[in-house]
Amino acid sequence: MPARDRLMAIAVAVIWGVNFIAIRWGLDDVAPLVFVAVRFTFVALPLVFFVPRPKVSWRVVAAVGTFMSLGQFGLLYVAMDQGMPAGLAALVLQAQVVFTILLAWIALGEVARRRQIFGVVIGSIGLAVVALGFGADASVLPLLITVGAAASWAVGNVVARAAKVTSGLSLVVWSALVVPLPSLGLSILVDGWSTTVNAFADFSWTAIGSTAFTVVVSTLIGYTWFNILLSRHPAASVMPYILLVTPVGMMAAWLVLDETPGYIELIGAAVMLAGVAIASVVRTTTAPTAPSASTTDASVPR
Repeated sequence: MPARDRLMAIAVAVIWGVNFIAIRWGLDDVAPLVFVAVRFTFVALPLVFFVPRPKVSWRVVAAVGTFMSLGQFGLLYVAMDQGMPAGLAALVLQAQVVFTILLAWIALGEVARRRQIFGVVIGSIGLAVVALGFGADASVLPLLITVGAAASWAVGNVVARAAKVTSGLSLVVWSALVVPLPSLGLSILVDGWSTTVNAFADFSWTAIGSTAFTVVVSTLIGYTWFNILLSRHPAASVMPYILLVTPVGMMAAWLVLDETPGYIELIGAAVMLAGVAIASVVRTTTAPTAPSASTTDASVPR
């Protein structure tokens, strides 16, 4: 992976790590699935009228929206609303790395080298240690919901990788159209009609600021860059960098929200980071596919 793309991957990890703080603040005032619906409404509108549709089938657009956006964030927001700490959510969500590499191997034939697989295994062990520590002190339900969010993200990753969409921004914007109505429907089903309707009236300035950050920085910039990376490189080359979301998210939660993980969680996080270091220094056996400059979307934020 070229140095420019490595820096892009690290920037995505920092953005997504801080994003957990923004989500936590927004959830203090708004029902989780309504919050998801509002977020992706503004991801899609008004840009959908100006950004060309990605040159893939509607099925691909719908699949990315369903799994990478609705599934991932619907489950993540519910988990955090049910008590999943922001810092630990940043950690547990990175189970998507294991799911992504496994699914990319099954569906796309992308096989990582032994040392890279070893790094992912070490990272997974660290994640398991964190899960054990968290389960000893709190209900495991929010943790399991977060793992479900990670699995949904992984499916979306593989779909985006297989489609090789060179315009990351167009895929982000158009796939966001899939999210709002199903999310509102699920909110009515799970939380009830009155809670869903009242959530709009309870939208505070904090929730507005949180929405602005998650829409502009985390989604439009973060996911645009992320989809570009997946279009250029095998999933196993991109995923280890995204594990850096973990230390950024945990540090931000400690500094801003005063969330202090226990010793077991810290040990698990350290083991996971060791796995990242091992996995990140190895190239996969599949050569990266780099789009030409003429096919890369010039409107992508840099």
